Amino acid sequence: MTVRIGVLTSGGDAQGMNAAVRAVVRAGIQAGAEVFGIHEGWQGAVDGGDQIRRLEWDDVGNVLARGGTVIGTARCAAFRERDGRKRAALNLITHGIDRIIVIGGDGSLTGTDRLREEWPAFVAELADAGEITAEQAERHAQLVIAGLVGSIDNDMVGTDMTIGTDSALHRITEAIDAISSTAASHQRSFVVEVMGRHCGYLAVMSAIAGAADYVLIPESPPADDWKQHMSHVLRQSRRAGRRTSIVVIAEGTQDRQGNPITPEDVRVVLADEMGEDARVTILGHVQRGGTPSAYDRWMATMLGHAAVGEVLRGDREPQLVAVRGNRPTFMPLMEAVAATRRVASLIEEGRYDEAMAARGRSFVQMTQAFHQLSEARPDAEPLEDCRQIGVLHCGGLAPGMNATAAAVIRLGIDRGHEMFGVHGGFPGLIDGDIRRLGWGDVEGWTASGGANLGTRRTIPTEEDLYALSRSIETSGLDALIIIGGFNAYRALTLIHAERKRFPALRLPIVVVPCSIDNNLPGLQMAVGADTALNVAVSSVDLIKMSASAAKRAFVVETMGRHCGFLTLTTGVAVGAERVYLHEDGITIADLKTDIDAMVEGFRSGRSFYLAIRNEEASPFYTTDLITRMFEAEGRGEFSVRGSVLGHVQQGGAPSPFDRINGVRLASQAMQWVTEQLASGADQHVFVTPDGMRDVRDLDELVDWQARRPLEQWWLDLKPVLHDLTRTPGVASAPGSLTGRGARPTTMER
Repeated sequence: MTVRIGVLTSGGDAQGMNAAVRAVVRAGIQAGAEVFGIHEGWQGAVDGGDQIRRLEWDDVGNVLARGGTVIGTARCAAFRERDGRKRAALNLITHGIDRIIVIGGDGSLTGTDRLREEWPAFVAELADAGEITAEQAERHAQLVIAGLVGSIDNDMVGTDMTIGTDSALHRITEAIDAISSTAASHQRSFVVEVMGRHCGYLAVMSAIAGAADYVLIPESPPADDWKQHMSHVLRQSRRAGRRTSIVVIAEGTQDRQGNPITPEDVRVVLADEMGEDARVTILGHVQRGGTPSAYDRWMATMLGHAAVGEVLRGDREPQLVAVRGNRPTFMPLMEAVAATRRVASLIEEGRYDEAMAARGRSFVQMTQAFHQLSEARPDAEPLEDCRQIGVLHCGGLAPGMNATAAAVIRLGIDRGHEMFGVHGGFPGLIDGDIRRLGWGDVEGWTASGGANLGTRRTIPTEEDLYALSRSIETSGLDALIIIGGFNAYRALTLIHAERKRFPALRLPIVVVPCSIDNNLPGLQMAVGADTALNVAVSSVDLIKMSASAAKRAFVVETMGRHCGFLTLTTGVAVGAERVYLHEDGITIADLKTDIDAMVEGFRSGRSFYLAIRNEEASPFYTTDLITRMFEAEGRGEFSVRGSVLGHVQQGGAPSPFDRINGVRLASQAMQWVTEQLASGADQHVFVTPDGMRDVRDLDELVDWQARRPLEQWWLDLKPVLHDLTRTPGVASAPGSLTGRGARPTTMER
């Protein structure tokens, strides 16, 4: 008998749940299983009947861009009782389902595991009562489960991110940006409450992304003098010239005596201590709504695909399908749930340091980074042996460059350094276009697109090095922080190689990675890549809408040069049928197979086809040529349009992740520079999330000719895209995603 898998969403909804459901349905069908949607969560399992329905390939065809969950969710009181779980077991067995993938929070996952434990007893009781046959009892003797975490709070221990968190951060950051503009007009203070009963992730990260002044979270209640401390921080910010004050508070915040701290409490403090007529904004359920972000689409897709493999395997204890380093990983389900619930217990017991540590190293680091920025002294006196640090951009524009530069400059001023902005990249440094920057000079940069210091792709040649070293000597720079892309790494290697000839180049230099291409070594995501991806995904969403009234195929070109990150992740996030990467190249055989499959699809009832091409996938088979080939072979049965997204991918306000990532890497860079100056060292390094790497490591990490890292983690998405877009029964094209250049999905790391 064919294996049957049930999928349900339970508890609070979260953006990205639909991407996970789609992945489960299509990966299951691709593996030869039948997949059933259990509607309205566990309530649907308890009710049975039409609430448990088989889902076919096309039933999940247009759900990626939709918020909420298309199969519904509910909190089920009946499922908390044994009789309710027994009814659920009966209904599942009646439908032949004994493998379940649950997308929900810790409560939903705990209830599911309890059903699994009770399942053998339920099977025996139902068989004895004659409600199921002996054959059914034997065939469905065990329940196999896997869990995906759908929660905007990012409160599950053991996973880097939960489904819905990134989208919620988008909603919150958009709100704070909007509030900041009106607050600045009136020089007004705002208190913004975000979700998070026991978890301050949304509060901390949105405070960083929104450049807020103060944050209050459950895991680390403020000291007893928090009212005075908060007022001092806000006054200091106003003295530095800021026209707004923004305080972000998580809904579950308490003081150290366990008394709730509400937004109204904060408003009263601002009125009493500062004479501010503060306003309160409670964002509420708007944080759960709206279109899911690009990350929540491709990440949830990847996890749903991995979950199918896990339940089909079915030979170990229930697993949480988590994400670590942007790859699927697995851990015992109830171990993760227990660790998550322990955090709430630690908070209740007042063991706040342990609660923070339980959230993970990254959360602790980012909380510290926020406090460093918010409490940095705008009027800090330069040190007696004050050092001068230059900040410049190099390479193509990447959203988030301004946020990164602002963090570097303010953290440097706080440490007693004099900070100098170099305008126009290396040509500006050679020409001496260098200006001292103060605290107020970078106000508003965090949310700003573009690069206010300017950027150039130009890197110094050997002939430029004398002029470069003379400029460094003349300006008195003691260290350089270069914020940029691949050319910044090129420049670093050149400067390092020539430091013996030019003593002025023997100063600490660090490169902070910013590039929309995401082609830089030693890290998962460069600053700017997430924004470019979201722009590409939003653009393709609009393109897909334009085709809703007619049979149409689109060939969309993304940026990325020789790195296919933007192309492939966009393809996964929007459900493209085909992607063309530089890493694979394009052959006429590939195109013939693709055209044949596309034409057959339209003849069989398809109304839309989407191919996405990396801008340098092939020097011969251009976007225009592929569009014309598709049009010619369509013979009027459907129309074909080409669309080159172009530089729109470099524009717009940086995404929350790019702002947060920029601050994280800037904090590391400034800490390193300060230590180098204190010790008299003069290393040349580049930043990674795990620390600094020496410039001499680059040859082991980079394909200099192709301008990309030797290891590209995102290539693991290729078989995921293939399995979820190739209609079962259609053969793989030569060189397609499971053909040349493909790598198997990494299920555990």
